[in-house]
Amino acid sequence: MNSILRNASASLVSLGLALTAVGCMPDQSHDIDPILNRANASAAGFGSGQGGRASAGTGRGAAGVGATGAAGSSAIGVAGLGGVSTAGFSAGGVSGMQGIADAGAAGNTVPTAGSGGPSNPIAGSRASGNTGGMSGNAGARAAAGNGGRGAVTAGAGGSPTSTGGIWMPKPGVTWQWQLTGTLDTSVDAQMYDIDLFSTPAATIQTLHSAGRIVICYFSAGSYEPGRPDSDALSKTGLGSVLDGWPDEKWLDVRSTAVRDLMKARLDTAKSKGCDGVEPDNVDGFDNDNGLGLTRQDALDYDRFLATESHARGLSIGLKNSLVLASSLVSSFDWALNEECLQYDECEDLEPFIAAGKAVFHCEYGKSTNGICDSAPQGFSTIVKNLDLDAFRVACE
Repeated sequence: MNSILRNASASLVSLGLALTAVGCMPDQSHDIDPILNRANASAAGFGSGQGGRASAGTGRGAAGVGATGAAGSSAIGVAGLGGVSTAGFSAGGVSGMQGIADAGAAGNTVPTAGSGGPSNPIAGSRASGNTGGMSGNAGARAAAGNGGRGAVTAGAGGSPTSTGGIWMPKPGVTWQWQLTGTLDTSVDAQMYDIDLFSTPAATIQTLHSAGRIVICYFSAGSYEPGRPDSDALSKTGLGSVLDGWPDEKWLDVRSTAVRDLMKARLDTAKSKGCDGVEPDNVDGFDNDNGLGLTRQDALDYDRFLATESHARGLSIGLKNSLVLASSLVSSFDWALNEECLQYDECEDLEPFIAAGKAVFHCEYGKSTNGICDSAPQGFSTIVKNLDLDAFRVACE
Protein backbone atom coordinates (compact mmCIF):
# COMPACT_ATOMS: atom_id res chain seq x y z
CA MET A 1 0.00 0.00 0.00
CA ASN A 2 1.28 3.39 -0.46
CA SER A 3 -0.34 6.77 0.08
CA ILE A 4 -3.78 8.14 0.21
CA LEU A 5 -3.55 8.15 -3.53
CA ARG A 6 -3.16 4.43 -3.91
CA ASN A 7 -4.63 2.05 -1.87
CA ALA A 8 -7.08 -7.40 -9.92
CA SER A 9 -13.64 -24.63 -23.09
CA ALA A 10 -14.85 -28.01 -22.17
CA SER A 11 -13.49 -31.29 -23.54
CA LEU A 12 -14.59 -34.82 -22.81
CA VAL A 13 -11.74 -37.35 -22.70
CA SER A 14 -12.53 -40.93 -21.79
CA LEU A 15 -14.49 -40.57 -18.56
CA GLY A 16 -13.34 -36.97 -17.95
CA LEU A 17 -15.90 -34.21 -17.82
CA ALA A 18 -15.14 -30.53 -17.38
CA LEU A 19 -17.93 -28.52 -15.85
CA THR A 20 -17.91 -24.81 -15.86
CA ALA A 21 -18.66 -23.80 -12.31
CA VAL A 22 -18.88 -20.23 -11.44
CA GLY A 23 -19.25 -19.14 -8.35
CA CYS A 24 -17.18 -9.08 -2.95
CA MET A 25 -20.02 -4.87 -3.53
CA PRO A 26 -18.37 -1.67 -3.38
CA ASP A 27 -17.85 0.47 -0.41
CA GLN A 28 -15.96 3.65 0.11
CA SER A 29 -12.35 2.93 0.60
CA HIS A 30 -8.92 4.24 0.02
CA ASP A 31 -5.37 3.63 0.83
CA ILE A 32 -2.90 5.41 2.97
CA ASP A 33 0.83 5.75 2.59
CA PRO A 34 3.80 7.88 3.38
CA ILE A 35 3.17 10.02 0.33
CA LEU A 36 -0.27 11.07 1.50
CA ASN A 37 -1.73 14.21 0.03
CA ARG A 38 1.22 14.80 -2.25
CA ALA A 39 -0.66 16.43 -5.13
CA ASN A 40 -4.07 16.50 -6.69
CA ALA A 41 -3.20 16.48 -10.35
CA SER A 42 -0.39 16.44 -12.82
CA ALA A 43 0.24 18.06 -16.15
CA ALA A 44 0.58 14.67 -17.73
CA GLY A 45 -3.04 14.02 -16.91
CA PHE A 46 -2.40 11.71 -13.98
CA GLY A 47 -5.00 12.44 -11.36
CA SER A 48 -4.07 12.10 -7.74
CA GLY A 49 -5.70 12.51 -4.39
CA GLN A 50 -7.17 9.96 -2.08
CA GLY A 51 -6.73 6.57 -3.60
CA GLY A 52 -8.98 3.60 -3.39
CA ARG A 53 -8.31 -0.01 -2.86
CA ALA A 54 -8.31 -2.66 -5.50
CA SER A 55 -7.60 -6.12 -6.78
CA ALA A 56 -7.84 -8.25 -9.89
CA GLY A 57 -8.66 -11.49 -11.64
CA THR A 58 -9.56 -13.47 -14.69
CA GLY A 59 -12.18 -15.77 -16.08
CA ARG A 60 -13.30 -18.74 -14.15
CA GLY A 61 -13.70 -22.18 -15.67
CA ALA A 62 -13.93 -25.73 -14.47
CA ALA A 63 -11.39 -28.34 -13.66
CA GLY A 64 -11.90 -31.73 -15.13
CA VAL A 65 -13.17 -34.88 -13.61
CA GLY A 66 -10.28 -37.30 -13.53
CA ALA A 67 -9.83 -39.22 -16.74
CA THR A 68 -8.82 -42.81 -17.16
CA GLY A 69 -6.34 -44.55 -19.40
CA ALA A 70 -6.80 -47.80 -21.16
CA ALA A 71 -4.52 -50.13 -19.31
CA GLY A 72 -1.12 -49.94 -17.88
CA SER A 73 0.75 -48.63 -14.92
CA SER A 74 1.48 -45.03 -15.72
CA ALA A 75 -0.33 -42.37 -13.74
CA ILE A 76 -2.75 -40.16 -15.51
CA GLY A 77 -2.10 -36.41 -15.77
CA VAL A 78 -5.04 -34.24 -14.87
CA ALA A 79 -4.80 -30.47 -14.80
CA GLY A 80 -7.51 -28.07 -13.76
CA LEU A 81 -8.74 -26.32 -16.86
CA GLY A 82 -11.03 -23.35 -17.19
CA GLY A 83 -13.12 -24.43 -20.08
CA VAL A 84 -10.95 -27.28 -21.34
CA SER A 85 -10.51 -30.42 -19.34
CA THR A 86 -7.95 -32.71 -20.84
CA ALA A 87 -6.33 -35.78 -19.44
CA GLY A 88 -2.93 -36.93 -20.58
CA PHE A 89 -1.69 -40.43 -20.06
CA SER A 90 1.49 -42.10 -21.15
CA ALA A 91 1.02 -45.82 -20.88
CA GLY A 92 -2.57 -45.94 -19.85
CA GLY A 93 -3.33 -46.33 -16.22
CA VAL A 94 -6.36 -45.25 -14.25
CA SER A 95 -6.54 -42.16 -12.15
CA GLY A 96 -10.14 -42.27 -11.05
CA MET A 97 -12.50 -39.44 -10.39
CA GLN A 98 -10.74 -36.32 -9.21
CA GLY A 99 -13.91 -34.48 -8.44
CA ILE A 100 -15.52 -31.52 -10.11
CA ALA A 101 -13.78 -28.23 -9.50
CA ASP A 102 -14.92 -24.67 -9.94
CA ALA A 103 -11.98 -23.20 -11.80
CA GLY A 104 -9.20 -24.01 -14.17
CA ALA A 105 -5.56 -23.53 -14.78
CA ALA A 106 -4.26 -20.71 -16.88
CA GLY A 107 -2.07 -20.88 -19.86
CA ASN A 108 -1.45 -19.87 -23.42
CA THR A 109 -2.18 -22.92 -25.54
CA VAL A 110 -5.07 -25.32 -25.81
CA PRO A 111 -4.07 -28.60 -24.18
CA THR A 112 -4.45 -31.85 -25.99
CA ALA A 113 -4.68 -35.39 -24.78
CA GLY A 114 -1.73 -37.68 -25.13
CA SER A 115 1.67 -38.31 -23.76
CA GLY A 116 2.58 -35.84 -21.08
CA GLY A 117 -0.90 -34.57 -20.41
CA PRO A 118 -1.95 -30.91 -20.66
CA SER A 119 0.92 -28.51 -20.67
CA ASN A 120 -0.60 -25.06 -20.69
CA PRO A 121 -4.33 -25.26 -20.02
CA ILE A 122 -6.51 -22.34 -20.88
CA ALA A 123 -8.29 -20.40 -18.18
CA GLY A 124 -11.94 -19.63 -17.74
CA SER A 125 -14.96 -19.66 -20.07
CA ARG A 126 -14.37 -16.46 -22.12
CA ALA A 127 -10.68 -16.62 -21.37
CA SER A 128 -9.18 -18.25 -24.41
CA GLY A 129 -5.50 -17.48 -24.42
CA ASN A 130 -5.83 -15.76 -21.09
CA THR A 131 -2.73 -15.91 -18.96
CA GLY A 132 -4.61 -15.63 -15.73
CA GLY A 133 -7.15 -18.10 -14.51
CA MET A 134 -7.22 -20.40 -11.56
CA SER A 135 -5.45 -23.71 -11.67
CA GLY A 136 -5.52 -27.00 -9.89
CA ASN A 137 -8.84 -26.39 -8.21
CA ALA A 138 -9.96 -29.95 -8.56
CA GLY A 139 -11.68 -30.55 -5.28
CA ALA A 140 -13.72 -27.48 -4.52
CA ARG A 141 -17.36 -28.40 -4.65
CA ALA A 142 -16.24 -31.83 -5.80
CA ALA A 143 -18.78 -34.55 -6.18
CA ALA A 144 -16.07 -37.13 -5.75
CA GLY A 145 -12.33 -37.35 -5.34
CA ASN A 146 -9.91 -35.61 -3.10
CA GLY A 147 -12.15 -32.77 -2.04
CA GLY A 148 -11.13 -29.28 -1.17
CA ARG A 149 -9.04 -26.90 -3.22
CA GLY A 150 -5.86 -28.05 -4.78
CA ALA A 151 -6.71 -31.69 -5.27
CA VAL A 152 -5.76 -31.66 -8.93
CA THR A 153 -2.46 -33.11 -10.02
CA ALA A 154 -0.53 -32.35 -13.17
CA GLY A 155 0.29 -35.23 -15.47
CA ALA A 156 3.77 -35.97 -16.66
CA GLY A 157 4.75 -32.82 -18.47
CA GLY A 158 1.72 -31.03 -17.08
CA SER A 159 2.35 -27.50 -15.91
CA PRO A 160 -0.46 -25.85 -13.97
CA THR A 161 0.21 -22.17 -13.33
CA SER A 162 -0.64 -22.16 -9.67
CA THR A 163 -0.21 -24.39 -6.70
CA GLY A 164 -2.96 -25.78 -4.54
CA GLY A 165 -5.77 -24.21 -6.55
CA ILE A 166 -4.74 -20.63 -5.79
CA TRP A 167 -5.24 -18.04 -8.52
CA MET A 168 -1.86 -16.78 -9.68
CA PRO A 169 -2.41 -14.32 -12.54
CA LYS A 170 0.34 -13.67 -15.03
CA PRO A 171 1.04 -10.18 -16.44
CA GLY A 172 -1.63 -8.90 -18.80
CA VAL A 173 -4.82 -9.93 -17.01
CA THR A 174 -7.56 -7.33 -17.39
CA TRP A 175 -9.37 -5.98 -14.35
CA GLN A 176 -12.02 -3.69 -12.92
CA TRP A 177 -11.77 -1.99 -9.55
CA GLN A 178 -15.03 -0.69 -8.07
CA LEU A 179 -15.56 0.08 -4.42
CA THR A 180 -18.33 2.69 -4.53
CA GLY A 181 -21.71 3.04 -6.17
CA THR A 182 -23.88 0.36 -7.70
CA LEU A 183 -21.64 -2.36 -9.03
CA ASP A 184 -21.55 -2.52 -12.81
CA THR A 185 -21.23 -6.23 -13.59
CA SER A 186 -21.17 -5.65 -17.36
CA VAL A 187 -17.56 -4.43 -17.56
CA ASP A 188 -15.54 -6.71 -19.82
CA ALA A 189 -12.70 -7.49 -17.45
CA GLN A 190 -11.33 -10.82 -16.33
CA MET A 191 -11.02 -9.80 -12.69
CA TYR A 192 -13.21 -7.68 -10.44
CA ASP A 193 -11.90 -6.13 -7.19
CA ILE A 194 -14.81 -5.28 -4.90
CA ASP A 195 -15.56 -4.75 -1.21
CA LEU A 196 -15.68 -7.81 1.02
CA PHE A 197 -18.32 -6.68 3.48
CA SER A 198 -20.79 -4.72 1.37
CA THR A 199 -20.92 -7.24 -1.47
CA PRO A 200 -23.50 -10.03 -1.10
CA ALA A 201 -22.46 -13.57 -1.88
CA ALA A 202 -25.12 -13.58 -4.61
CA THR A 203 -23.29 -10.79 -6.43
CA ILE A 204 -20.07 -12.75 -6.32
CA GLN A 205 -21.92 -15.74 -7.75
CA THR A 206 -23.27 -13.53 -10.54
CA LEU A 207 -19.75 -12.44 -11.43
CA HIS A 208 -18.56 -16.03 -11.37
CA SER A 209 -21.41 -16.97 -13.69
CA ALA A 210 -20.05 -14.38 -16.12
CA GLY A 211 -16.62 -15.99 -15.95
CA ARG A 212 -15.00 -13.39 -13.66
CA ILE A 213 -12.45 -13.86 -10.95
CA VAL A 214 -13.51 -11.99 -7.80
CA ILE A 215 -11.05 -10.34 -5.43
CA CYS A 216 -12.40 -8.99 -2.16
CA TYR A 217 -11.08 -5.85 -0.56
CA PHE A 218 -10.75 -5.21 3.18
CA SER A 219 -8.49 -3.09 5.32
CA ALA A 220 -6.00 -5.28 7.14
CA GLY A 221 -4.07 -2.47 8.77
CA SER A 222 -6.62 0.07 9.91
CA TYR A 223 -9.72 0.29 12.07
CA GLU A 224 -12.79 1.40 10.12
CA PRO A 225 -16.13 2.20 11.74
CA GLY A 226 -19.19 0.42 10.42
CA ARG A 227 -17.65 -2.95 9.70
CA PRO A 228 -19.18 -6.04 11.33
CA ASP A 229 -16.14 -6.49 13.57
CA SER A 230 -15.39 -2.80 14.22
CA ASP A 231 -16.34 -2.99 17.88
CA ALA A 232 -13.92 -5.82 18.50
CA LEU A 233 -11.15 -4.07 16.60
CA SER A 234 -11.67 -0.87 18.58
CA LYS A 235 -10.63 -2.74 21.72
CA THR A 236 -7.30 -4.00 20.39
CA GLY A 237 -5.26 -0.87 21.12
CA LEU A 238 -5.45 1.56 18.22
CA GLY A 239 -2.76 3.88 16.93
CA SER A 240 -2.83 7.27 15.24
CA VAL A 241 -5.52 8.51 12.88
CA LEU A 242 -4.75 7.83 9.24
CA ASP A 243 -3.79 11.00 7.45
CA GLY A 244 -6.75 12.04 5.34
CA TRP A 245 -9.11 9.50 6.90
CA PRO A 246 -10.27 10.92 10.22
CA ASP A 247 -12.53 7.93 10.98
CA GLU A 248 -9.73 5.40 10.71
CA LYS A 249 -6.84 4.49 12.97
CA TRP A 250 -3.82 2.27 12.54
CA LEU A 251 -4.01 -1.24 13.94
CA ASP A 252 -1.30 -2.86 16.01
CA VAL A 253 -0.52 -5.64 13.55
CA ARG A 254 1.61 -7.40 16.17
CA SER A 255 -1.51 -8.04 18.27
CA THR A 256 -2.84 -11.59 18.46
CA ALA A 257 -6.36 -10.17 18.75
CA VAL A 258 -5.94 -8.21 15.51
CA ARG A 259 -4.58 -11.25 13.72
CA ASP A 260 -7.43 -13.43 14.93
CA LEU A 261 -9.93 -10.91 13.57
CA MET A 262 -8.11 -10.88 10.23
CA LYS A 263 -8.34 -14.67 10.12
CA ALA A 264 -12.08 -14.29 10.61
CA ARG A 265 -12.21 -11.81 7.72
CA LEU A 266 -10.42 -14.31 5.51
CA ASP A 267 -12.95 -16.93 6.58
CA THR A 268 -15.69 -14.55 5.46
CA ALA A 269 -13.98 -14.10 2.09
CA LYS A 270 -13.78 -17.84 1.69
CA SER A 271 -17.40 -18.44 2.68
CA LYS A 272 -18.68 -15.74 0.30
CA GLY A 273 -16.84 -17.33 -2.62
CA CYS A 274 -14.09 -14.76 -3.14
CA ASP A 275 -11.21 -16.07 -5.25
CA GLY A 276 -8.71 -13.86 -3.46
CA VAL A 277 -8.23 -10.84 -1.26
CA GLU A 278 -6.72 -7.39 -1.38
CA PRO A 279 -5.66 -6.45 2.15
CA ASP A 280 -5.22 -2.69 2.42
CA ASN A 281 -3.11 -0.49 4.66
CA VAL A 282 -0.40 -3.04 5.26
CA ASP A 283 2.43 -0.51 5.48
CA GLY A 284 1.68 1.21 8.75
CA PHE A 285 5.40 1.26 9.61
CA ASP A 286 5.92 3.71 6.75
CA ASN A 287 3.39 6.15 8.22
CA ASP A 288 2.94 8.04 11.46
CA ASN A 289 1.19 5.10 13.10
CA GLY A 290 1.58 6.01 16.80
CA LEU A 291 2.38 2.42 17.66
CA GLY A 292 6.08 2.19 16.97
CA LEU A 293 5.57 -0.30 14.14
CA THR A 294 8.72 -1.26 12.28
CA ARG A 295 9.56 -2.55 8.80
CA GLN A 296 10.07 -6.00 10.28
CA ASP A 297 6.63 -5.83 11.90
CA ALA A 298 5.15 -5.12 8.48
CA LEU A 299 7.05 -7.94 6.79
CA ASP A 300 5.98 -10.38 9.49
CA TYR A 301 2.34 -9.30 9.30
CA ASP A 302 2.22 -9.35 5.50
CA ARG A 303 3.64 -12.87 5.44
CA PHE A 304 1.11 -13.90 8.05
CA LEU A 305 -1.70 -12.62 5.82
CA ALA A 306 -0.27 -14.44 2.81
CA THR A 307 0.09 -17.71 4.70
CA GLU A 308 -3.44 -17.54 6.13
CA SER A 309 -4.91 -16.63 2.74
CA HIS A 310 -3.19 -19.50 1.00
CA ALA A 311 -4.28 -21.90 3.74
CA ARG A 312 -7.86 -21.06 2.70
CA GLY A 313 -7.18 -21.41 -1.03
CA LEU A 314 -7.34 -17.63 -1.48
CA SER A 315 -5.09 -15.65 -3.78
CA ILE A 316 -3.56 -12.55 -2.20
CA GLY A 317 -2.13 -9.34 -3.64
CA LEU A 318 0.37 -6.90 -2.19
CA LYS A 319 -1.26 -3.47 -2.10
CA ASN A 320 1.19 -0.64 -2.79
CA SER A 321 3.91 -1.11 -0.12
CA LEU A 322 6.52 -0.48 -2.79
CA VAL A 323 9.44 -0.49 -0.39
CA LEU A 324 8.55 -4.06 0.58
CA ALA A 325 7.84 -5.42 -2.90
CA SER A 326 11.19 -7.08 -3.51
CA SER A 327 11.07 -8.75 -0.08
CA LEU A 328 7.49 -10.01 -0.45
CA VAL A 329 7.26 -11.03 -4.11
CA SER A 330 7.76 -14.68 -3.22
CA SER A 331 4.92 -14.60 -0.67
CA PHE A 332 2.26 -12.78 -2.72
CA ASP A 333 0.53 -13.87 -5.92
CA TRP A 334 0.23 -10.46 -7.58
CA ALA A 335 0.58 -6.76 -6.79
CA LEU A 336 -1.80 -3.81 -6.92
CA ASN A 337 -0.61 -0.24 -7.18
CA GLU A 338 -2.00 3.26 -7.27
CA GLU A 339 -0.20 5.96 -9.24
CA CYS A 340 3.33 4.65 -9.56
CA LEU A 341 3.59 6.65 -12.80
CA GLN A 342 2.55 9.82 -11.04
CA TYR A 343 5.32 9.36 -8.51
CA ASP A 344 7.91 7.68 -10.73
CA GLU A 345 7.97 4.49 -8.66
CA CYS A 346 6.85 1.79 -11.07
CA GLU A 347 10.28 0.20 -11.21
CA ASP A 348 9.82 -0.95 -7.61
CA LEU A 349 7.19 -3.40 -8.89
CA GLU A 350 9.40 -4.95 -11.54
CA PRO A 351 10.22 -7.94 -9.27
CA PHE A 352 6.61 -9.09 -9.71
CA ILE A 353 6.77 -8.86 -13.49
CA ALA A 354 10.14 -10.62 -13.48
CA ALA A 355 8.57 -13.41 -11.41
CA GLY A 356 5.74 -13.77 -13.96
CA LYS A 357 3.17 -12.26 -11.58
CA ALA A 358 0.56 -9.66 -12.55
CA VAL A 359 0.77 -6.03 -11.51
CA PHE A 360 -2.65 -4.36 -11.42
CA HIS A 361 -1.95 -0.67 -11.87
CA CYS A 362 -4.29 2.31 -11.51
CA GLU A 363 -3.76 5.98 -12.29
CA TYR A 364 -6.44 8.55 -11.53
CA GLY A 365 -7.95 10.82 -14.17
CA LYS A 366 -10.46 10.86 -17.02
CA SER A 367 -8.44 9.57 -19.97
CA THR A 368 -5.42 7.48 -20.80
CA ASN A 369 -3.55 10.39 -22.39
CA GLY A 370 0.10 10.16 -21.38
CA ILE A 371 -0.53 7.02 -19.36
CA CYS A 372 -0.71 3.98 -21.60
CA ASP A 373 2.45 4.85 -23.49
CA SER A 374 4.29 5.37 -20.21
CA ALA A 375 3.06 2.37 -18.25
CA PRO A 376 5.67 -0.36 -17.89
CA GLN A 377 5.36 -3.35 -20.18
CA GLY A 378 3.32 -6.10 -18.59
CA PHE A 379 1.37 -3.86 -16.20
CA SER A 380 -2.43 -4.14 -16.30
CA THR A 381 -3.13 -0.41 -16.34
CA ILE A 382 -6.50 1.30 -15.92
CA VAL A 383 -7.61 4.88 -15.29
CA LYS A 384 -10.22 5.44 -12.59
CA ASN A 385 -12.01 8.22 -10.74
CA LEU A 386 -10.67 8.88 -7.29
CA ASP A 387 -13.79 7.53 -5.62
CA LEU A 388 -13.40 4.22 -7.47
CA ASP A 389 -16.88 4.11 -8.89
CA ALA A 390 -17.75 2.17 -12.06
CA PHE A 391 -15.86 4.52 -14.41
CA ARG A 392 -12.93 2.77 -16.07
CA VAL A 393 -10.68 3.36 -19.05
CA ALA A 394 -8.20 0.59 -19.76
CA CYS A 395 -4.87 0.49 -21.57
CA GLU A 396 -5.73 -2.59 -23.63
